[in-house]
Amino acid sequence: MPEHPTTHPRSRALQDTPLSVLDLAPVVVGATPRDAFRNTLDLARHAEAWGYRRYWLAEHHNMPGIASSATSLVIGHVAAGTTTIRVGAGGIMLPNHAPLVIAEQFGTLESLYPGRIDLGLGRAPGTDPLTARALRRSLGTDGDDFPELVSELRAYLDRAPPPGVARVRAIPGEGLDIPIWLLGSSGYSARMAAHLGLPFAFASHFAPDYLLPALELYRSSFRPSDALERPHAMIGLHVVVADTDEEARRLSTSQQQQFLSLIRGRPGQLPPPVDDMDALWAPHEEATIRRQLRYSVAGSPETVRQRVQAILDETRADELMVVAQIHDHGARLRSYELLSEAVKGAQAR
Repeated sequence: MPEHPTTHPRSRALQDTPLSVLDLAPVVVGATPRDAFRNTLDLARHAEAWGYRRYWLAEHHNMPGIASSATSLVIGHVAAGTTTIRVGAGGIMLPNHAPLVIAEQFGTLESLYPGRIDLGLGRAPGTDPLTARALRRSLGTDGDDFPELVSELRAYLDRAPPPGVARVRAIPGEGLDIPIWLLGSSGYSARMAAHLGLPFAFASHFAPDYLLPALELYRSSFRPSDALERPHAMIGLHVVVADTDEEARRLSTSQQQQFLSLIRGRPGQLPPPVDDMDALWAPHEEATIRRQLRYSVAGSPETVRQRVQAILDETRADELMVVAQIHDHGARLRSYELLSEAVKGAQAR
C-alpha cells in the first residue's frame, strides 16, 4: 500500500478536541490500593458524566504510588461501574506478557463490555530491570521484538482461520473489533504506528523533548490501513485546574515531588502538596523536573484553557489524554470538572 502523503493538519479548537482521562490509580500517602481503586471508579463515573471520551489505566510495577499493575482487572472494574465511557489500557506493556494472554483478556473485556474497550500497547517494561526480570523471567528481550509481539497479538484478534488451517486461537478475542493504539515516548513507536496504520498516543506528560519530532515522523510516514485511513494522534498532558492559579500550582507540587522521588531512585506514594518546593529540591533537580514536565499545565480555568489551546496549536493533536496526580481526591475531581467546564466555556465563546 502506498505511503500516505505528508500531512500538516490544522490546529483543532479546544472545544472540538476530545478529552480523556489517564488514571495511574494513585496510592496517596496514608492510603492503600483499596482506597485507590475506590477513587478510580468514582473518578470514572464523574468523568463519564462530564463528557470525557476515554478512561485509560496504565501498567506499572513495583511502584508504591501506582495501584494499576494488574491493568486488565482494573479496566474490568471501571467498565463494570460505568455505562458509556470507553475504558482501556494506556497501556499494556506487551513485552511483559504472552500476546495470547492479552488477546484473551481483552477479548473477554470486549465481550463483557462491547464497543467500549481500547487496547493501548507499549514496549517499555513499566518498571525497573529487577522487576522486569521477575515479570519476564528473563532479560533476553529489551523490546526489540515488540513488532513481532504486536503482529502475533493482532493475528489472535483476527477472524477465525479457514477450515483445515491449524493455529492457536484466542477465544474470546478472535474476530472482535478492539481498537489498538501504539504508545510511545520516542520516535520508535511513532514510526511503527505509521507503518501499521494505527492511532498513536505520545507520552508528552513525561517525555516532552521528543513530542514534536515523533508527531511529525508519524504523520509524514503514515500508511492508510483497514484500521485507519488518516493519521490520528493523541498526546498526554498533566493538567491541574483549581479556582486560582496559586492553588493549582500548589496542588501540582504533589506531582513534582513524585518525580523528585523517582529521579532520586526512591519512588513512593503520592505526597500531599507543599507551599514551597525550593525547600525540597536542589537547583539541578528542579531544572530536570521542569524540563520533564514542560507540557504540564496548572492554573485557573482561563489560564488552563489558554495554555492547552496553545499546546493544541503547537502539536495539532487529535485528542488529549489528561492525567492529574493530585493528592486530595476531592481536589482531583474538581480539577477534571473545571477542565470540562473550561472546554464548554471555550465552545460558548
